[in-house]
Amino acid sequence: MPIRLAIRPLKASFLSAPRSLIQGSTTRGYIAHRTIHPILARPCLANLTGQFATASKMSVNQHNEEFKLDKLFDVQDKVALITGAGSGIGLMATQALATNGAKVYIVGRTEEKLEKVAETYGKDIPGSIIPIGADVSQKSEIKNLVDTISSKEKCLCILINNAGIALNTQQTEASSAEEMSANLFSDPDETFEMWTDTYRTNVPQIFFMTTAFLPLLQAAHAHNDNFSGTVINISSISGIVKTPQHHFAYNASKAAAIHLTTMLADEIASNGLRVRVNSIAPGVFPSEMTTGGESDERQKSHIPREKYQDKVPAGRPGADRDMANAILFAATNQYLNGQTVAVDGGYILSAGAGA
Repeated sequence: MPIRLAIRPLKASFLSAPRSLIQGSTTRGYIAHRTIHPILARPCLANLTGQFATASKMSVNQHNEEFKLDKLFDVQDKVALITGAGSGIGLMATQALATNGAKVYIVGRTEEKLEKVAETYGKDIPGSIIPIGADVSQKSEIKNLVDTISSKEKCLCILINNAGIALNTQQTEASSAEEMSANLFSDPDETFEMWTDTYRTNVPQIFFMTTAFLPLLQAAHAHNDNFSGTVINISSISGIVKTPQHHFAYNASKAAAIHLTTMLADEIASNGLRVRVNSIAPGVFPSEMTTGGESDERQKSHIPREKYQDKVPAGRPGADRDMANAILFAATNQYLNGQTVAVDGGYILSAGAGA
């Protein structure tokens, strides 16, 4: 009984076979959905079987098993907590972890926004998104948050301190000392209270959240093979560059957050704990902070690409996947500790670092 196959270009030895054995061959030496005599079909089938067997062996090469993406960036079944997760970078981090199998608790002051995140992004994914309302600038609420997570989980694998604010911008350019003084000192919105509020949200919450969750973070190592608990502080390149970018208070607070990351990492390691502390310093990413408080129905913000075409070497603002890459890297790299990773499209190269 003849067999129907689709075959690649024929070898010269095949073309030299008796014409009586080949039915439907073409002048160019191809057979495609033509009738082939069983005598010729057998070696073809054997060749195809060998190719598939080789491909199968390559796909399960045990020597390379640890280099698969799902091994290198494995957050499956990890427990994470992210502050300021209702939009912007916090939401990007939430999606990156939950989409890859993590159980993510999202924390913020506005419960409506958190519920919207869970509703929009928490369905039909390998992980889960669980909203919890809390103000992490209050020590008592941080304590309640620890109690809540402790009642539900044996450990906390990933803590992302992302909550942050920028309250005032100023005209910094001036042609005289008098003008500069008027711009910076006489600005009615630039007050001690504004500086204190900015610092309170951007710096102390990193210290109190990290230290409060240390027991749960330390427990991550006991409940997960080859995985130490990790803290990721979302700082900013504003804490690195030499320019104030029109907001001295914000940049000073982010510089403090970066140094606090280093101090926490050092002290935790000195005490023999298996908890890593690192910082991600984003450049310009779309968020409510960078777009004047604007976000769409999916709680996503947008920055026109052309706005930064000539401002950074990358020629564009950061994208969601750029931040997702960085979050997964910092969360899973067990050899990364006490570092600040700038994800800025080359912004620091152009603006220059302050130190």
